[in-house]
Amino acid sequence: MPEPTTSRPRVNVRRPDVMELVSAEVAIHYRSSLVEKIKDMGGKMTRGNTTLLLAKDFGFCYGVERAIDLAYASRKVFPDNRIFLIGEIIHNPEVNRQLREMDIVSLPWKEIDATYDDLTPEDVVIVPAFGAPTKFMAKIEERGCYTVDTTCGDVMKVWRRVRGYAKEGITSIIHGKADHEETRATASRALGENIDGHYLVILTLADTDYVCNFIRQGGDKAAFLERFKGCHEDGFDPNLHLRKIGVANQTTMLKGETLEIQNRLAAAILDRDGSAENFYAFDTICGATQERQDALFEMLKTKMDMLLVVGGYNSSNTAHLVEIGEKELPTFFIRDAAQIKSLEEIVHYDLHAKEERTVNYANVFTGKEHVIIGLTAGASCPNNLIEATVRKVFGLRGEILE
Repeated sequence: MPEPTTSRPRVNVRRPDVMELVSAEVAIHYRSSLVEKIKDMGGKMTRGNTTLLLAKDFGFCYGVERAIDLAYASRKVFPDNRIFLIGEIIHNPEVNRQLREMDIVSLPWKEIDATYDDLTPEDVVIVPAFGAPTKFMAKIEERGCYTVDTTCGDVMKVWRRVRGYAKEGITSIIHGKADHEETRATASRALGENIDGHYLVILTLADTDYVCNFIRQGGDKAAFLERFKGCHEDGFDPNLHLRKIGVANQTTMLKGETLEIQNRLAAAILDRDGSAENFYAFDTICGATQERQDALFEMLKTKMDMLLVVGGYNSSNTAHLVEIGEKELPTFFIRDAAQIKSLEEIVHYDLHAKEERTVNYANVFTGKEHVIIGLTAGASCPNNLIEATVRKVFGLRGEILE
């Protein structure tokens, strides 16, 4: 095995000649003229006794499109090199399947194992849209690989914020899922350049209230660390590291929940200190995530019989769309059109049970001559999967689309 050389600069694969080829290939794999037609019709299509409503904003965002383009371009620029990807490029099974067919091999993303030691200077490593923890980036640099970094710009904004917190001695309180790739990458940046920063990941309002109570009253350090096991760095001390706090977040969280977390933490600091000078906050919710949430809230003002949300089950922003919808009407989280089995049966992902469940939904349409079905999709869902869902819905209702 060749020995690593000095680290290579990150590779710019966005050459005009390459991107022209990439655009054509991506269009074949993921785009849909039918979905574009429905958008041009104001997001509403009626055939026979069925109306389908499409959210104003849905599906691929710019950051996801960019990440996919760069992954496809990598194979064209390096046709004969081994190409690896840290984890998944985005959270969508169809997209990741296409990359596997291009012989792009997924590397472990939770821990660095022996496969990283086998990397050579001729290998290409793609960093996914979520980014990667600093120790992974250091390992790739150590091995001397070509690096194609597809990290979303909105994610990097959060990194700049938590790095700034670390320099000022401010502990980052990160609203997110501790085991999510993006949150793990952000937490590593919150440690600062010299690994002297601090972070705490919280997910729920119950987590927030626990932290607020500790800020106001103190408490059992051991119990605190046990409750938030895996959600902070080694050596975290709530008695010391909650003196000055700054909120950041995984970019795909519910904005309203993040704002409520900020408000509760600010109130706790104010109660303890008599001022909020030791509290900092910055809106780091991804714009595309917010647009898709806002579009769904707007669509929910229209009467619908059911809502379909299409996307990968491990997609955070997609799951939040499901959470919004299920508070208002029967909502089903499906990976693709194949999950809709018949006019009565659907296989959907139950967020609360964290598993797929087969559900009879015939009662949703009982006694209704005309039904209205809403459809939206997460930022990592391609239009071809949305089209397949549209066709399946109308097909089961006896309407075959051209």
